[in-house]
This record gives sequence, structure tokens and C-alpha cells, in this order.
Amino acid sequence: MGGSFRRESDHAKSGEVLRFGQRPRELLQTVLPLEVEMEPTFPTTRFQGSKAKLVNWIWDSIKDLDFHTALDAFGGTGSVAHKLKREDKLVVYNDVLRFNFLIGQALIENSRVRLLEDDVEWLLKKHPDFAYPTFIEDTFRDIYYTDEENRWLDTVVTNIRQLVDQYKRALAYFALFQACIIKRPFNLFHRKNLYLRFQDVKRTFGNKTTWDKPFDYYFRQFAAEANGAVFDNGRECRAVSCDPTNVGGEYDLVYIDTPYISAKGVGVDYLHFYHFLEGLTDYDNWGRRIDLHKRHRPLKVPKSDWVDPRRICSAFERLFARYRDSILVVSYRDNGIPGEQELCQLLAKYKKDVKEVRRKNHKYVLSTYSSNELLLIAH
Repeated sequence: MGGSFRRESDHAKSGEVLRFGQRPRELLQTVLPLEVEMEPTFPTTRFQGSKAKLVNWIWDSIKDLDFHTALDAFGGTGSVAHKLKREDKLVVYNDVLRFNFLIGQALIENSRVRLLEDDVEWLLKKHPDFAYPTFIEDTFRDIYYTDEENRWLDTVVTNIRQLVDQYKRALAYFALFQACIIKRPFNLFHRKNLYLRFQDVKRTFGNKTTWDKPFDYYFRQFAAEANGAVFDNGRECRAVSCDPTNVGGEYDLVYIDTPYISAKGVGVDYLHFYHFLEGLTDYDNWGRRIDLHKRHRPLKVPKSDWVDPRRICSAFERLFARYRDSILVVSYRDNGIPGEQELCQLLAKYKKDVKEVRRKNHKYVLSTYSSNELLLIAH
């Protein structure tokens, strides 16, 4: 791979402006020598619903299936896609959310590029030739972070957007996202609750020491973790961002881990929980997308079929029909909507053999209860 470059098609539609004030500093692209063997490690994550603790169980359940190409249709944190990549599969990671796509680009599509220590130090400094905007400081005062932290975010996201190399940029966004999450009570952006970080009360959640550490500390930590996840398995893995039924190509296996709707009809809306991260990826247009009627400044978005109990069955059926020629592997819980039996019946419309693998008493990050994790394997 040569010097820094940009792929126009990756950013033209998002409206992302890569050059700000002057020609960007072309940071040297770091390429891992092919002869150096390193054991890749998936980064730590505090994303709700992550399968990071389940990937070995998932792999043990599917490793004897005959497949060489795989689509992770709802890629999320990328933990399953990364495991499949480590097992020498050609993996396509997909997620409709822009911030998740960048995680997939950094950890799945990227095979050789890393952030240098000098790159990280450059990203964390203000540069006199840049006119730094103050959008986060002006818009999110007293909502998620302190004034000083908001100014830091405006600075670093502006610097990230100067990076010409798409993989360096994606790695830097990954570090920024993880730093933002770890400094948030509940690791979410679902309400205005900055005050929780400073209340002098006995705490039953969170860690004030963690919240009070500076952003710089976490950015460096997560940049190093992202670097440690980069490797080349000899296959052209990709990251895409579209509706899961619209991913081009055919795949031997499709892994499906949709947002979860509880038996009470409450869906896990990841865009609502992480709208701030999505906004960071569309900095220039962020203000036009915010719902100013709500105190925590979320994005204005239509409700997804995947979090609507009235429409989720038809969404599953469209997905199963689209990939009817692939092995279908569905991660699910035993107390959701649709129910386990109904989901098996939907799979049986397109597949002759539907097998269920159950893992009992798994507890997700931020969850207050345990559930039985299901893996439905249909071929």
C-alpha cells in the first residue's frame, strides 16, 4: 500500500469535509511488515448488546459448517466479524449506522494500517493554522460533558477530519467513540445526566475515578487497543453501510444479530442510545439533524422496523428471504419479540433444517438480568 489516500465514494454521500482551513497534514501511513506475525486482540468495549463475551461460544457452534465467506449483517461492535476474520473467513461487515461502519472499517476492512504515536499526539493538540469550531461546546453545554471536555471534543474531531488516509481516520474515530462512552454514566447518551458525575452520593453504578480521567488518557488507550486489533488474514474483507437486505453479493453464511425487543415490547434503539457518536461522524450537518425539543439533543430519525414490535416479524421475513441461499445464523434471546417458536417458523419457510443452540444465564453489559442466549442455525 502506498502513501495516504482517500476513497471518494466512502465520504461523498455523508457530506464529510476532510479538508479544513488548509491542506491536511499527510500523516505517514503505517504498514505492518508482512513477515511480522502478531496475535490480534479485539478491543475492550462497553457498547450495549456486544457479543464480545460470546464470540468463542458462537464460533464453537458454527465452526464445523462449510463456509468461506460471511456477512455480518448487523455488525455493531465488530466482535463477531473480527472473530470470523481471525478464523480466515472473507468477511463483509455491515451496519446502517455511520459510527458503527467506521468501527468496521477500522477493525475489519483495515488489514495493515495503524496509528503512529506521533499521529496520536498530533490529533490531541490544537494547531494555530486551524480555525476550530465550537459546535459541541455551544450545543451540548451541561448535557454530557463539562465545558472543557466539550472544547476538547470540538478540537479532536476537527483534527481527525484532516486525516487523508481513510483507515487512520477510522481508527481515530474508534478511539474517540470509546473515550466518549467510558466517560458517560451508564455508557449511554439517552438522557441529560452530566450531574450524576459530580453528585456527592453513595454510588451503586459507574465509577467516578473512570469518569474523571481526562479524554487524552482514554484516547491513547483505545488507539493502542485498536492498533492491536489490526491484522491481515489474506482475504479482502470489507465494511459497508446500508440496509441489511441491500448488501450486494452472495455469502456462504449470514450472521444476524438484530436489535432486541423485550417481551414487553421495548426495543433497543442503538441510534437513540449512541446518537452523539453518530453526530460526531457528520459534524457539518449535525446541527440540522438535532431534535431541539428534547433536553438531551438526540437526532431526529424515523423509527426502525427492528425496534417496532408490530413490524419486526416482516423485517425478519424480508431478511431471511433475501439470504435464503446462505446458511443463516441468528443470535437471539429466549424472551423477546418475536418469540423463539415464531422465529423458528419464519426460518423454516426458507430452510429445511433449523437447529437451536442455547447458552443459559448470560448477562449483557448494563443489563440488570440474565437471559438464555440462543443461536438459531438454519441451512
